[in-house]
Amino acid sequence: MSDNKNLNETTWQEKLTPEQFSICRLKSTELPFTGKYVDCKKEGIYQCVCCGNPLFSSETKYDSGSGWPSFWDVLTVESIAEHTDISHGMRRVEVTCKVCDAHLGHVFRDGPKPTGLRYCINSASLDLKEKS
Repeated sequence: MSDNKNLNETTWQEKLTPEQFSICRLKSTELPFTGKYVDCKKEGIYQCVCCGNPLFSSETKYDSGSGWPSFWDVLTVESIAEHTDISHGMRRVEVTCKVCDAHLGHVFRDGPKPTGLRYCINSASLDLKEKS
């Protein structure tokens, strides 16, 4: 894992696909039910596509019906940062990678037990390292 916080926009554009750049660096969102991990049932650790920071375990992934991969907990509290997001006329909590500041998605308080949280994450911001 590398600390990529200080990479410039040109370097990010070279490192990421156009979709990944738009989502992770410009804070856009993929269309619901289009991401490669929405219906993924494989076991492993979901990492930040930008820097490789471990973010979520497949053990906490569930089908929220929202159209995005959803998790009821993060891998560790050091994995992500949360920020108030008042864009698009809504008040939400944005989730970013704590290592490189990549936009991941949002967290909502309507998830399942035991946390009651729903981390609604863009597939394009993730890279699944499958369990061997």
